[in-house]
Amino acid sequence: MYYQIKGKLDEVNKKDVLKHKYPYVISLTSKQWDKVKKDFNINDKLESEPELYLTKADVYYHYLGGSFSIPNHENLDLEDDVFFFLLDEKGLIFVDDSNYVDKAIKHIIKTKKWHDPCLERFIYDFLDYIVKDDLRLMEKYELELEKMEDNAEKHSQDDSVRLNQIRSEIRRFYTHYEEMIDLVQELNENENGFFKYDNLHYFHSYQNRLERLLNTTSFLRDYIIQIDDMYREHIAIKQNNITTLLTVITTIFAPLTLITGWYGMNFKYMPELNYRISYPIVFIVSVLIAILLLYYFKKKKWL
Repeated sequence: MYYQIKGKLDEVNKKDVLKHKYPYVISLTSKQWDKVKKDFNINDKLESEPELYLTKADVYYHYLGGSFSIPNHENLDLEDDVFFFLLDEKGLIFVDDSNYVDKAIKHIIKTKKWHDPCLERFIYDFLDYIVKDDLRLMEKYELELEKMEDNAEKHSQDDSVRLNQIRSEIRRFYTHYEEMIDLVQELNENENGFFKYDNLHYFHSYQNRLERLLNTTSFLRDYIIQIDDMYREHIAIKQNNITTLLTVITTIFAPLTLITGWYGMNFKYMPELNYRISYPIVFIVSVLIAILLLYYFKKKKWL
């Protein structure tokens, strides 16, 4: 698809774009791109096509090229939406097989009208689309973590699994924002002079927004560590309680075991074995020992 940046993003044909009357935006699949490269003199300019595994921008002599790797906000287990771009003073070309760019452009056409249309403003709106729901997503993560913190004492194995999952997702967004900041800094530096100086404030503003998101993810990472420590602490307390209970039980039965072992020897000259009341006495003594030990442990608050 071919567009020109006017009061809004207008869909046009390739001939209109090649007149270079207005800044242009082009979104093509890789197969379509291979067919029209020569029309934009890209064959002579293109030094290398970006590798599609991260978000980055590289400055070349004739153009600025780079790639985007956008996490799937609905399911981070799915592969990222990846595509690359080429930019010069005349316009911006996206090569995308994921359909992400087309969705972003449709959103911009539907929601944006510009008093001062320019390439910089389109780039700002496109970048804004990438993170438009991220703050709300971070708020959801925070609310979920708060619930986990409130229920830390009753946490289950499923809670620990979910906490690790959130940790992984937050780490992915943290890396994504770092890469986005690096890309925007390349735009900000305007090494090739493709952008008007007065319009660089769009990139400054966007970079500030990314840094706030980065700070939010950093806070969430620390929050996750705090909750994880609470989980470990509660597990340790439970284990200590179990150990204490077992120790108490062992301590109570130790003297009883001694008594039963002592009188289980059945020596011939053990006078106690001949008394009619020996069994009741041993029974009562055993019960008293158990009661006294339980009372002692209760007084010491070991139970």
